[in-house]
Amino acid sequence: MQPASKLERRVVTAAKQALRRQRYVSPLDVLTGMGWVPLGLVSDWRQGRAPHLEAVAAVSGDRLADALEVFRRWVASRGLRPSQVEYLAATRDRRPLRFTAAGDLTQELTYRTHWTSADLPERQRERLTARQSKPPDLVVVQPLKAFTCVGCGRIDADLLMMEDPGPACLTCADLDHLVFLPAGDAALTRRARQASRLSAVVVRFSRSRKRHERQGLLVEEAAVEQAEQQCLSDEEARARRRERDRQRREAADERFQQDLAEQIGRLFPSCPPMRAAAISRHTGTRGSGRVGRSAAGRALDPDAVTRAVVASVRHEDTAYDELLMAGVPREQARERVRDDIDRVLERWRRPA
Repeated sequence: MQPASKLERRVVTAAKQALRRQRYVSPLDVLTGMGWVPLGLVSDWRQGRAPHLEAVAAVSGDRLADALEVFRRWVASRGLRPSQVEYLAATRDRRPLRFTAAGDLTQELTYRTHWTSADLPERQRERLTARQSKPPDLVVVQPLKAFTCVGCGRIDADLLMMEDPGPACLTCADLDHLVFLPAGDAALTRRARQASRLSAVVVRFSRSRKRHERQGLLVEEAAVEQAEQQCLSDEEARARRRERDRQRREAADERFQQDLAEQIGRLFPSCPPMRAAAISRHTGTRGSGRVGRSAAGRALDPDAVTRAVVASVRHEDTAYDELLMAGVPREQARERVRDDIDRVLERWRRPA
């Protein structure tokens, strides 16, 4: 048997992680898991701001096709069951999204096929397929600067909806009768969305994280009032449930950080246990956005765990932070401390 190529290893790792995490796997899951299609740009594509998926990919269409061929062989070897899923744009017309520049029907069908385990009950499989085919939310953007509405020509800095001709204000988008419900109360948001006949998700671009982040909802005012009454009626029960959920999350986080510290010990046997524990706590903090909270990190993928260790060594065992404070560009600073990092990692990889 020939050894697997690097591409095969990356495709299979991303596919296994997605299947374990969500009980199904799609070509898009694999490409985002590999980093070939950035998640932030996937949002632009889903919202109709890119002509096709290949336009936002970090690699060529030929490389994407190579990965899909590896993925096709892998799902065939696992005996997974296919389901066809609709991909619709988060635009008013809900038009079908395109994956390829050429619009090749075979490739488009490959992208739209999701795969589930053969032993998954049929009812669960149908529910998964229905949820995946559900039309996406309409999206309204809080712009970082003023824009000119393509409909009325007014200069606005509040909210916009991207349409094919360009940005439109809420009046021209027929959404100005809705009210803004800020994010923060999950029960209120869920109930207001259910009660509102028309709603839209409000997002704002984060320069630090390079992605659009949810800010709240636009919903009908009557829906907000109805949701507030419902939340008042069961406030005590929801408070008790939140406390139980908080305790469960803390216990799960503690178990995960212990597992992560043990994985660091396996990869780096001479890393001091206290240091391994500190790295696992830092990178595994819920909501931090660090590599330990990524899908690969939660799966204890060796590459992800190694990246977390490298980040710790860079900041704690080299002059990297001092170089940044001295005004050295980030990439230059990383290059200058690379040998120092390698020496620490080599020492930690030796048997204890």
